[in-house]
Amino acid sequence: MRAYTDTELMISRAAQELENGDTTLVGVGVPNLACNLAKRTHAPDLEMIYESGTIGSDPSRLPLSIGDPVLATNARSVVPMTKGFGYYLQAGRIDVGFLGGAQIDRWGNINSTVIGEYDDPAVRLPGSGGACEIASNTDRTIIIAPHSERRFPAEVDFVTSPGYVGGRENRESLGLRGGPEAVITDKAVMRFDDDGEMIVASLHPNVSKTDVRNATGWDVQFSADLGETRTPTDDEIDLIRNDLDPDGIYTGGDGD
Repeated sequence: MRAYTDTELMISRAAQELENGDTTLVGVGVPNLACNLAKRTHAPDLEMIYESGTIGSDPSRLPLSIGDPVLATNARSVVPMTKGFGYYLQAGRIDVGFLGGAQIDRWGNINSTVIGEYDDPAVRLPGSGGACEIASNTDRTIIIAPHSERRFPAEVDFVTSPGYVGGRENRESLGLRGGPEAVITDKAVMRFDDDGEMIVASLHPNVSKTDVRNATGWDVQFSADLGETRTPTDDEIDLIRNDLDPDGIYTGGDGD
């Protein structure tokens, strides 16, 4: 088996969450690599939309930001950002959104606003950007983040982007579409049970239940069908290293 990095495993696993024909709102970094990997492998008809307003993008190289002109390459259309959000996202025309955050809690709520009290925070963060709209209006969201107790508290300090709030019924009562589908970290893949609480669905190779418990801020539960995460294939590793991110801008260039 070819050696791979934690980041490459996260990219590969996130790509597997995408289905052929999905419409996805793409961010830069790992989500962008995951979407482009899916499009080059099992989901050639994946429709990629970027916040800057490019619809049906098929970039010829790695975009460095959502405003990179390469995103217009082979795009079906380029629209104002307001139309991208209003006509596509808020109208419920996007299947999948990728998100990250400084904190993600047991209900999939995301904080990217403040650490500590809102009026007197220990750290002031960038805020939502389009994340709240993505979390509220896509059919499903995929969250990607490193796994640590600080990043995964039982309750976020501030709800920037809603998950299941305090349970699936609470989200439904707010009139929000969809909800978080999976959380992919460098230790495990988590999903959500019938109540909307995050549980561990699979462990990455050489990661134990204790490793995950020690890196999670609540008594996280494990699926009865707990499995081992599928590792990246040689073809996926080659695509990531040689095609998608040859300079290691987001992967760190720490592969073999």
